[in-house]
Amino acid sequence: MTSLRSAVLVGATGLIGGSVLDVILSTPAYGRLVVLARRPLGRGSDKLQEHVVDFERLGATAGDWQADDVFLCLGTTMAVAGSQEQFRRVDHDYTIEAARLARRRGATRLALVSSVGAAQRASSFYLRVKGETERDVAELGYESVHVFRPSLLVGARAEHRRAEAMGIAVTRAVSWALVGGLRAYRPIDASRVATAMVHAVLAASPGRHVHAYDDILSLSAPPPVRA
Repeated sequence: MTSLRSAVLVGATGLIGGSVLDVILSTPAYGRLVVLARRPLGRGSDKLQEHVVDFERLGATAGDWQADDVFLCLGTTMAVAGSQEQFRRVDHDYTIEAARLARRRGATRLALVSSVGAAQRASSFYLRVKGETERDVAELGYESVHVFRPSLLVGARAEHRRAEAMGIAVTRAVSWALVGGLRAYRPIDASRVATAMVHAVLAASPGRHVHAYDDILSLSAPPPVRA
């Protein structure tokens, strides 16, 4: 009999992280989900183990747990962060520290939410931080690393982002024209990204894998019904 897997999730209060939470709790392959968050989620499940943490002192406040898989969904915006320094602190430093902690506690598979266009040498500070985070996560010794690079995310956010909502509306209107390499910039439902993350991690493909729009659609598709 195959034993159930355990996972740790960071960023469960965000759009993708909240969807990952739902997917894992409904996935029979997982018997336990540890969530590291700044505040209680208010969710009830026999699978769920919450730890309210201070990300500035993550090692001291993370509590006692082990996990097979780690899902990294932390992220902020420049407007919320208030400065480039604080933005990098959240998107890079907190993410890497969480991944390092999970690796020390037994995790071997990892999924990371990044962004389309992420690159270490990007002219955009935002995309450069995302690229550096991808690089540094890959150096932590995980057997399987899956990096997800969605474009604009569709879904119900806790806070309204007017500029992002306008961007989604415009991009949706012209999605038919985003073909070839531009398909990666099509808006995508956060729930599909979350489903793809879980499916990719459970597939256990060794090495580093980068997934954009088409990969996410494929990975999030339901398995074929067998007769």
